[in-house]
Amino acid sequence: MNFDFPMILVIATLFTGLAWALDALLLAPARRRRAAGLVAGGADQGSDQVRATLRESTLIEYCKSFFPVIFAVLMLRSFVVEPFRIPSGSMMPTLLVGDFILVNKFAFGLRLPVLNSRVVEIGTPQRGDVVVFRYPKDPGVDYIKRVVGLPGDRIGYFNKVVYINGEAAGQVPGGVYIGTGSGVNMSGASRRREQLGEVQHDILVMPRTPGLEGEFMVRDGEYFVMGDNRDNSNDSRFWGTVPEDNLVGKAFRVWMNWDSANGGVDFDRIGMKIN
Repeated sequence: MNFDFPMILVIATLFTGLAWALDALLLAPARRRRAAGLVAGGADQGSDQVRATLRESTLIEYCKSFFPVIFAVLMLRSFVVEPFRIPSGSMMPTLLVGDFILVNKFAFGLRLPVLNSRVVEIGTPQRGDVVVFRYPKDPGVDYIKRVVGLPGDRIGYFNKVVYINGEAAGQVPGGVYIGTGSGVNMSGASRRREQLGEVQHDILVMPRTPGLEGEFMVRDGEYFVMGDNRDNSNDSRFWGTVPEDNLVGKAFRVWMNWDSANGGVDFDRIGMKIN
């Protein structure tokens, strides 16, 4: 079962906010009227009885304390930035297993939480962007890949090379990759510098490992995505394109890396920009 954190945040915000509003509009005035009646009947305004009458319930106290925090988290996570953790090596060498990344939530427009419907258009993915999206085959699962094909493109993949509308994306050999920690199994792969539009980034390929090849058309409102670890990535070559409505945001920075197979925190990756 998937853990729907956005839904939980929305429900918690509504519950605590409505409880606070109910108290402010109805319950608190009623408490003040009862306290005023006690004072009019001769009770001391500072007496325990009057204070007890004015005191709000424990539930209301908690709601008033937690509502601003929950609301701030909901707004920040929904419209500004959201943290994600990289669970697999499909984006090596750009992203490693155990990377914790930050995703820009407004890069592709402001979307309502849970409904994911766009309410403000700001921008669209560009070729070479690293994006987080809801997996088309199971929208409850988030994936992260690199945008290779834009709407209307014809994408080919032959002999470990990407072709965009018939033109090969540039590749420059970068030597043999030496993996560490959970990525040690990729040691020996060929590291190459690829050019996608204005973005240069590294990829990994296994020259002797057969991969899925072919040509793919990208329909309007959809994007063709691939992992940088080309021979170890479940991407658009296998299940198709990503609809625009499935986009979550653009990954832009690594804020921490924790890989138990590599001794824990890798301080060298903290703060790294994602290209």
